[in-house]
Amino acid sequence: MKKVTESMLHEWIQQAEPYKSLGTVADYIPALQKQKREDIAVSVYHLDNDCVGAGNLENTFTIQSISKVLALALALMDQGEDYVFARVGMEPSGDPFHSIAKLERTNPSKPLNPMINAGALAVTNMIMGSTPDEKVGRLLTLIHEMTNDQSIGYDEEVAHSEFETAFLNRSLSYFMKQHGVIEGSIEELLDAYTKQCAIEMNIKQLARVGAVLANEGRDLESGRQIIPVQLARICKTFMVTCGMYDASGSFAIRVGIPAKSGVSGAIVGALKGYGGIAVFGPALDERGNSVVGMQVLETMASRLELSIF
Repeated sequence: MKKVTESMLHEWIQQAEPYKSLGTVADYIPALQKQKREDIAVSVYHLDNDCVGAGNLENTFTIQSISKVLALALALMDQGEDYVFARVGMEPSGDPFHSIAKLERTNPSKPLNPMINAGALAVTNMIMGSTPDEKVGRLLTLIHEMTNDQSIGYDEEVAHSEFETAFLNRSLSYFMKQHGVIEGSIEELLDAYTKQCAIEMNIKQLARVGAVLANEGRDLESGRQIIPVQLARICKTFMVTCGMYDASGSFAIRVGIPAKSGVSGAIVGALKGYGGIAVFGPALDERGNSVVGMQVLETMASRLELSIF
């Protein structure tokens, strides 16, 4: 596979820039409404530790649902596969990420996968820690190791805004608690989950997260195993089957890169043998995916033949 150059990324992000006017900036989380459409960026972190980028590289954003992949890795390391998948399934849902419908129709009432909100809440509930801040602190430690950057934290304003408006997530959590999928305080779970979603990065930091996943969970410089190989593979498989909400099937056909999106407008990709790819553009399509990000990734995958299929 051909390496990406900075000039390529500049060309592709300029081509995608007009798309920023087509989508809608997320408004159901009040703090996210402040994001600016023009803050678009792309970065590729190759496995040889060479990183290139284009756009507003200094802009930071919250990773939102991208955190579901990292929380899953940590929960699997904490509890093991059998424990986690006894409580969360492995199948795509085909429903919106906040849907409760499948919980009501499934017996036992466990979420279909860890990438929808119900599954992500159940996963966060499994992370070891006696307090919400301890859980989030352990997740941040994992991210610090993956990015080799101790400065990453979470946006308190966004976390508070999400916590105060998390009515659907509270409903999902209480439903799962009734059926024994999760345990403990729902308010503490929502505290941890909203802080997890509000973890803040720039585009190059996010691309490095993708690169570690692409590198089978190993650090790019030292080769140290941060996430066990099998667990990194599980995470990437979920990215393929469920990572782009209910657009995952069409994304697999059009782009073919294991990827996870968030409603902030961020998307991270992890391509084995190649590296991590991150795109940001806060205007979203009707499925909740960045319109600029989708366009850049489709162009990149086509020009460089990156599809894993």
